[in-house]
Amino acid sequence: MDSIESMEFRYLGNSGLKISEITYGNWLTHGSQVENDVAAQCVRAALDAGISTFDTADVYANTAAETVLGEALKGERRQSLEIFTKVYGPTGPKGHNDTGLSRKHIMESIDGSLQRLQTDYVDLYQAHRFDFETPLEETMQAFADVVRQGKALYIGVSEWTAEQLRDGAALARELGFQLISNQPQYSMLWRVIEEKVVPTSEELGISQIVWSPVAQGVLTGKYTPGQAPEQGSRAADDKGGADMIKRWMSDDVLTGVQKLQPIAEEAGLTMAQLAIAWVLQNPNVASAIIGASRPEQVESNVAAAGVKLDPAVMQKIDDAVGHLAETDPAKTTSPETRQA
Repeated sequence: MDSIESMEFRYLGNSGLKISEITYGNWLTHGSQVENDVAAQCVRAALDAGISTFDTADVYANTAAETVLGEALKGERRQSLEIFTKVYGPTGPKGHNDTGLSRKHIMESIDGSLQRLQTDYVDLYQAHRFDFETPLEETMQAFADVVRQGKALYIGVSEWTAEQLRDGAALARELGFQLISNQPQYSMLWRVIEEKVVPTSEELGISQIVWSPVAQGVLTGKYTPGQAPEQGSRAADDKGGADMIKRWMSDDVLTGVQKLQPIAEEAGLTMAQLAIAWVLQNPNVASAIIGASRPEQVESNVAAAGVKLDPAVMQKIDDAVGHLAETDPAKTTSPETRQA
């Protein structure tokens, strides 16, 4: 079956916006690790595979990722795409107002993002973290104004706790708009949203757009217990990749992950496809974000769209790695102070 025909779409939160079950994200890759021409090829592969939803952030590669994505999507029919970006992290020269969710930073950041993305509006503008140093009322009023100005069609957040989602959603309603999404980390090994964030989100009409469904690559099975990671892999990346992945590089986790191989084979999937399909079984998840350093990775991972895993397969996955998963809801955190 042609992959464009097999791509499935889900509503984002309690809204009329549909997005592709697989979102193409350019977090670590574009503008930093991968040359721009390869980045453009990956975006082309995503479009060819039926992906319509693209997620980035101004902070990725200090704005370079947005620029690369804008160039790669130039010439595409804008109405056929859903372009998402985020605000919070320090950008530019990282001055005292170049971070956080103040009105000043939001209003300046949306204009910068639109310019780099070469578009008049983004479909979803997301608070990249919760800002403890700005009154939530100020942040939500700024988002309301961004929506009224037509610069963003919808508003979402990322890595907010259940309580923060509840407070933000209440203010949004008062201001005449709604929060429709949260972007948390979620995978077979990182399940911290299940206890509190997901039930609260279901109640509030908020969907999850999840990042790192393959746990930084660990769930692909490419790292084996007792073996040093290959040069060039995320675990060997001293620019930050290795720090992100090290929590899962223990022998017990890697041994558990190896048990997923026969489960994936039996389901006719690669281990990466199994991991992506697993997060999509959660009805509160609207889309799984995939990244890529080569076009073939996109083509392969997109095959997870539309896959239904039966309860017996889900149980086998839990038997293999469920006891290794992090489930503590307190691990959903935003920095207490801004890092400029």
